[in-house]
Amino acid sequence: MKKYFIIVLLCIAHFVSAQKPCDFGTDVKDSLGTYKATKEYLMYESNFGSKKDYIYFSLVNTDGMPALKVQLINKNNGFVKAKCFNNKSKMYIQLNNGKIITLLYQDIDNCGTMLTDENKNNVRVLSGAFLFLKGSMEMLKSVPISFIRFKFSIENQDYIISKKLHSELDKLDYSPENYFINYLHCVDGK
Repeated sequence: MKKYFIIVLLCIAHFVSAQKPCDFGTDVKDSLGTYKATKEYLMYESNFGSKKDYIYFSLVNTDGMPALKVQLINKNNGFVKAKCFNNKSKMYIQLNNGKIITLLYQDIDNCGTMLTDENKNNVRVLSGAFLFLKGSMEMLKSVPISFIRFKFSIENQDYIISKKLHSELDKLDYSPENYFINYLHCVDGK
């Protein structure tokens, strides 16, 4: 019996040590309710010639409802094609064990915003929030991710998620594969 207790204790210690401390960019509690959002985290970066693509994640909890905020940024000195989220949009996350988690888009139809940066590059920013389906958070908290697919209004786009990422943009190191393992506890309400 003592042997099983020690094994359970070691497993709990490993799980707790794998989680990172919560770093909230927003934490509001007022008469309208509560809203918490972790700081944005770089999940994907691609720099090829004049084309640059970035994906940022942020976990949010609005009045006890956890969600994933996603921001896709595309930069190019040429035309940047619009991608849109609508009520049929989904996000598929493939785990390293082969299982696929589906998140549902919850916002209004959105094709992003087109901007021009200081170097006269075209920049398209598309943001949206996705809801976790029942049971998906437990799997995301325990298994690293390897692949993401966004189902936009008229097309799909796939992204391979790295184990480690050294950003050319901000020169920081990220661990996208373990994002949910490290930070999902910040908004899951448990």
